[in-house]
Amino acid sequence: MDSVIGYATDNSVRFVADVVDFARIPSVSSDPARRPDMLRCAEYLAARLRAAGLTRAEVLPTAGHPVVYGEWLGAPGKPTVLIYGHYDVQPVDPVEL
Repeated sequence: MDSVIGYATDNSVRFVADVVDFARIPSVSSDPARRPDMLRCAEYLAARLRAAGLTRAEVLPTAGHPVVYGEWLGAPGKPTVLIYGHYDVQPVDPVEL
């Protein structure tokens, strides 16, 4: 566990920079004008998956927004793990409560 904490500490500046770069992409899925940003965000995520060592990382077109798919098959016989999430963001307009 110490090696994990040490790695996170040693790389924290890079990790924060990666999150900031990701958060700067205005991937508002509810705004049709932001469709190019949705694709840019999907490409960014696929590149990050490849950088993390996934053997397959690609952006798959759909009728809606693209899907980011990645896989790493480096541990035959081990359980499969599926991570499902979203990469779009909400508009910055204030929400009236």
